[in-house]
Amino acid sequence: MQRTYALTRKFKLIWSFRVLYAMLLPGLVYYAVYRYSPMFGAIIAFKNYNIMLGVFDSPWADPWYAHFKTFYDSSYFFPLLRNTFLISIYKLLFGMIPGILLATLLSEVRLRFFKRFVQTVTYLPHFLSWIIIYGIAAAFLSEADGLINLWVKGLGGDAISFLTSTAWFRSILVASDVWKDIGWTAIIYLAAITSIDPTLYEAARMDGAGRMRMIWHVTFPGIRHVIILLLILKLGQILDAGFDQIYIMYNVQVYEVADIIDTWVFRTGLEELNFSLAAAVGLFKSVVGFALVITANRIARKWGEGVW
Repeated sequence: MQRTYALTRKFKLIWSFRVLYAMLLPGLVYYAVYRYSPMFGAIIAFKNYNIMLGVFDSPWADPWYAHFKTFYDSSYFFPLLRNTFLISIYKLLFGMIPGILLATLLSEVRLRFFKRFVQTVTYLPHFLSWIIIYGIAAAFLSEADGLINLWVKGLGGDAISFLTSTAWFRSILVASDVWKDIGWTAIIYLAAITSIDPTLYEAARMDGAGRMRMIWHVTFPGIRHVIILLLILKLGQILDAGFDQIYIMYNVQVYEVADIIDTWVFRTGLEELNFSLAAAVGLFKSVVGFALVITANRIARKWGEGVW
């Protein structure tokens, strides 16, 4: 009887929020169809998949880890892992800090027109495709007729091969990624800053704190939970490194420093129709990303800022 009463009460509670659940439904359906149901396809990582036979009739790999071993035994494994980690970490470090600083500076601006103008200008690149951004980069950095190299040659120097140089290419990748997403990232931090209790700033002002002191002791601690949340989420994607950007911008001359796991899989797995190898590497990335998220969250929980 008591259990029936509890279930009835729970049902009434859910029914009272039926509009909100209805709004949530499209998102749940999206993730169920496009995120969770494709996970069934991970089974081909353990099979010698043949597109004509299908998933069920394709023979199992012998041994079951054969495709994982193929990837590990490849002479490219450690260079690919190194490039992927380095590019991801560079993007993580140099991508988060500028967004935080821009959001902090915008929060201190009192002229609303100027604030909105800067926000618009900085977040518009987020909506540009990497093809357009590569075109912009080529217009500035091309060795033959790029604007910067025209200035360099005009001053009597030699042209710099920015886009084909192993010394410059990673910097170009990171800089273009920061430029593309700095405004979008700043919006997230700016929203977190606006949610900080204004009385904390008033109390700091009464204690004689200046603007820099208030930023350091009120603003930054106030958005710490958002910083940690985004950091944990980005750690889960640390083996992605930005396939779209790299595939569009890289070339044979910079494979040594720019070839990542995803680009190698695209060339050796998908172009050669080796879907089992591609699935095995994708599963490997997912497991590593999951482990990093769990580890980062446990560390964050010790500071009282865990996601769950």
